[in-house]
Amino acid sequence: MKKCNIGGQAVIEGVMMKSPDKIAIAVRRSDGTIQVDAKSSKPLKEKYPILGWPIVRGAVAFIESMVTGVSSLMTSAELYGDEAEEEYQPSKFEKFLADKFGKNVENVMITTSVILAILFATLLFIVLPTFITNFLKGWISSSVGMNLAEGLVRLLIFLIYIISISQIKDIRRVFEYHGAEHKTIHCYEHGEELVVENARKYTTLHPRCGTAFLLIVMVVSIILFSFLGWGNMAMRVVIRILLMPLVAGLSYEIIRWAGKSQSKLVNIVMFPGLMLQKLTTKEPDDAQLEVAIQAFLAAMDQEEDIIDCDCCKSFEPSTENPPS
Repeated sequence: MKKCNIGGQAVIEGVMMKSPDKIAIAVRRSDGTIQVDAKSSKPLKEKYPILGWPIVRGAVAFIESMVTGVSSLMTSAELYGDEAEEEYQPSKFEKFLADKFGKNVENVMITTSVILAILFATLLFIVLPTFITNFLKGWISSSVGMNLAEGLVRLLIFLIYIISISQIKDIRRVFEYHGAEHKTIHCYEHGEELVVENARKYTTLHPRCGTAFLLIVMVVSIILFSFLGWGNMAMRVVIRILLMPLVAGLSYEIIRWAGKSQSKLVNIVMFPGLMLQKLTTKEPDDAQLEVAIQAFLAAMDQEEDIIDCDCCKSFEPSTENPPS
């Protein structure tokens, strides 16, 4: 099986693929054509080698992936057209910050979105679980038991969140492109020509998926936090926030190890994450697979190898499920 250094994510009516030195986004426009945007990209660890150290690289990669993800969503909105782009216009406050600090307004939008995402995740997966678990003190006497209970509550909230958003029609469309991304990468890893007919037969589940990573983050946090005491709520929240870079770093190393091994132990460790992907990936159609393949080839700097498949030539843009 080929080693693959390309990962990606689903965006608005398309797929982003990222290689070690390039980011490519392919989007199916409302008129049926595919727009591709590709640009060079270098990870921070190449500029600052210390950021490539084990554990550290995981925390850095997590932040970089958030920034890349928000930026890719904005770019996909621009590629898709005016209808989607309207949702990603800067607010008056963002324009004010850009003028005040002399920064590009797009960079301000990305920074604001990442900060808001981190705040939302902190409230939902750190503050809320520890608040809920506080009501169990009358039934659980040990600090280890309280921390384990908090971890289980966090995991339950995470699963409820994933299940809830997977029911949204527009999100389902994104999950179909997520499935197309995974099928394309599987096709490449198995050494087959990157055409829709070959990619179609592969599974939408992949061990290096971000969904699996998030589940591992949940499990690692349960284990790590179980060794902490159960002080007042403010202190618990602060300690958990401070330890999240370590949690992300450890989880990243597990994903890296899993991606390099085919052992039974890896299969056992990654099985829950693969099952969770049944919620976050859906079976794509051939038109979506074609978009994912074009993004992959562009990220590999092989745009000239892109082939239009017969199955997508009759593609008609659907207005039934417009992008969110």
